[in-house]
Amino acid sequence: MHHHQPDILQNLRREFSSGRLWLDRTVVLAYAVIAGLSVVAFTFLTNQAFAYFQRVYHWQGGWAVLVWIPTWSAAIVWATRRFAPTTAGSGIPQVIAALDPAVAEAERSIFVSLRLTLAKLVLGSAGFLAGMSVGKEGPSVQIAAGVMRHARRWLGPHSGISDHALLVAGGAAGIAAAFNAPLAGVLFAIEELSRKLESRSSGLIITGIVLAGLMGVSFYGNHSYYGVIVVPPLDWSALAPGLMVVLVCGALGGLFAKVMATSLTGAPERLNVLRARFPVRFAAAGGLMIALMGLATGGATFGAGSEAVQHMLAGHADVPAFYVTLKFIATWLTAWCGVPGGIFAPSLSIGAGVGHNVSLLMGADIAPALIAMGMAAFLAAVTQAPLTAFIIVMEMIDGHALVLSLMAAAMLSSLISRLIAKPLYETLAAHMVAVLKAPAAPDPSAPAADAPPH
Repeated sequence: MHHHQPDILQNLRREFSSGRLWLDRTVVLAYAVIAGLSVVAFTFLTNQAFAYFQRVYHWQGGWAVLVWIPTWSAAIVWATRRFAPTTAGSGIPQVIAALDPAVAEAERSIFVSLRLTLAKLVLGSAGFLAGMSVGKEGPSVQIAAGVMRHARRWLGPHSGISDHALLVAGGAAGIAAAFNAPLAGVLFAIEELSRKLESRSSGLIITGIVLAGLMGVSFYGNHSYYGVIVVPPLDWSALAPGLMVVLVCGALGGLFAKVMATSLTGAPERLNVLRARFPVRFAAAGGLMIALMGLATGGATFGAGSEAVQHMLAGHADVPAFYVTLKFIATWLTAWCGVPGGIFAPSLSIGAGVGHNVSLLMGADIAPALIAMGMAAFLAAVTQAPLTAFIIVMEMIDGHALVLSLMAAAMLSSLISRLIAKPLYETLAAHMVAVLKAPAAPDPSAPAADAPPH
C-alpha cells in the first residue's frame, strides 16, 4: 500500500484558484473585526454610563438613587417591550434559540439581527446608567452574533459557511472581546453554543474569534481583566476551605439557575401575573428594591460588581458579609424585571463574595485562591458550562498557577448544580422557541403579556 505525500504545488494551486472562496473568507474576517469593534464600543458605552451613575450615587449622600433607579428601570423595560422585546435579559439564550434546528432561517432575525444589535447596544448601556445589577458579557454575545449574521448577505451561494457557523462565531467573538479571553471564546463556542464545530469552517470561525478578541486588546491593552493575583503555595490545609467554597457555590449557583428559570419562563405565580399585567410598574418596584440593597451595601451591588471583586482580590475588601445574598437578589430582580443585561459578571462577583466570606470564616491565608475558586465555581454552577467558566476565570486573573484548582472547582460545582436545576441558558432558549412556535402567538416578535421575552 503506497502512501502518497501531499503535492504542495497542486494544493497551493487549488487553494488560490477560487477568487470567490477568498472573497468569502475576507468578508467573514472583516465582519469578525466589526463584531469585535462593536463589543469595544459597547464596553466603552457601559463604562461611561456606569461612571455617570456613580456620580449620581455619590451626589447628596446617595439618596437620589431611590428615584433614579426605579425611573430608569421602568423606562428601559418600556422601551425594550415597545421596540425590541427579544433584547431583554442576557442575550446568550437568544443566540442559542436562533441556533435551534426548529427555528427556520427567516425566523432567526427575531432573536439575532443587526437591528437587535443596535437596540442591545443602547438598552444594555442604559442598564448600567440605571445602576442595575448587570454584566456586559451576555449582551456582547448577542451584539457580536447580530453583526456576524449580517455577513450572510455578502457570501456566495457555495461559500460553505452557514448561518449556524456565523452565529457560533459571533457569539464566541462576543465573549472573546468582552473578557479579553480568546481561548474562553473558542471553548464557549464548543461547550455552550454549538456542541460541535463544523469541520469545513472551524478554522475560519476560530480565526474570526481571535480577530474579534484582538480588537479588544488593541483598544484596552493586553492585560488581565482583574489583574494578576499572587497565590501562595497551596497544600492540604487548603482542602477544607476550598471544598466549602465549591459546595456553597454549587448549591447557590444551582438555586440561582432554578429561580431565574422559574421566574423568566412565566411560571403561574401571583407575582408573575402582576409582572405580565403591569411590566413597567413591576420594573419600577424592582428598581426601588435594587436601590435599597445598593444603599445597604455602600454601593457594592450596583453594576457588574467588578470593583468589589478587584477589592477582594487585592485583600482590602470593604463589602459586608451579606453582600452575597443581596447581590444574588439584585441580579435576579434585574433579570426578572426584563432589563437587557448579562449575568456573567454579577455571577463572578457573587462567587468571589462566597470565597471571601469562607476565607474570613475559616481564617485561611489563601484568600485570593479561594476568591478565584469561588468565581469559577459559581459561574460554572449557574451556566453548567464548567470548561468555559474555569478558562474565563483563569484568563481574567492570569491564574495559571491555579489551573487544577479552578478546573476541579468548576467541575464539582457544576455537578452539584445539575442535581438542583436544568441548564439555565438552554431552558430559557427552549422557552423562547416554544413561544415562537405556539399557534396562539401570531407575531412572536411582539411583546406578549404571557410570554416574558427572555
